[in-house]
Amino acid sequence: MKRSLRVLVLSCLTAVMLTVTAFADMGPKAQLTVKVENAPEELYYLDILAKGEPVDRTASSTDDFEKELAQMGVTDTELYDALMKKIPAGWHGCISHGTDGPPVSGKLTGEPENGQMLHTFGYHPPQTYRLLLCTQSGQCFLSDILRREALQSSVTIDWADQTVSVPPAWIGYVLQFLATFVPTLLTEGLLLALFGFGRQKRNWLCFLAVNFITQGALAVMMSNTFINHGVTGWSLLPFVLLETVIALGEALLYARLLKGPPKGQAVAYGLAANVCSAVLGLYLAEPVWRFVVSIS
Repeated sequence: MKRSLRVLVLSCLTAVMLTVTAFADMGPKAQLTVKVENAPEELYYLDILAKGEPVDRTASSTDDFEKELAQMGVTDTELYDALMKKIPAGWHGCISHGTDGPPVSGKLTGEPENGQMLHTFGYHPPQTYRLLLCTQSGQCFLSDILRREALQSSVTIDWADQTVSVPPAWIGYVLQFLATFVPTLLTEGLLLALFGFGRQKRNWLCFLAVNFITQGALAVMMSNTFINHGVTGWSLLPFVLLETVIALGEALLYARLLKGPPKGQAVAYGLAANVCSAVLGLYLAEPVWRFVVSIS
């Protein structure tokens, strides 16, 4: 039994190290997805505006400027000029004007998806921004000042109602927390039964109390980190270190609190349960984060 547990723990630790290595090269960038519902049936351009003066393009040659327009997705220069004229003083279009600060990727045109038009602005979209939409027939919509609350987020424009809606920030945090915490409870709860501690109600109460304090706090911290910084090798390194500390702490607590099998088995359970839940958490980190981003 002891030999099997050692093999299990060593295998899980190896998987943890391999997972961290795989994530080390990851570097998610900031992104804002603008969804346009009931989009205009005619051609329109949509830009994200940031505070500050526009880039001076007077020195650009005609050929260079035409290339820049093509990169923006511009096919109607009159509509492009109309959009530029609607940009309020003290603001500039991150795509239409360009920016002297960190670059912003994207186009003035969107892509149809699921009955909506999607406009994706990436790399370094501004933290504080406004949205400007202008159509070929001369209709324009300028949003109020908005703010990105997460590394990757979305906002929806309803063209028919001329309104903008931003998903509440707490939805992303709650979803990320549940997706981080619930698999941990299920994994460690299953192992509690397999290690022979599931026959007593007291053991389950101890298990829940310990995990709500340790893993609950860890899930809150990691949810906040993932929402604001994405899943990277740097964000996962503290996770591995904290899980190691928690595993040792829980192993000692379980040796004192769990009743039934010998204390050595309780220690083995605490280590094995935490290592297995850590491996599961590492493998689920990126797909869960991307799912939360896609719906919040």
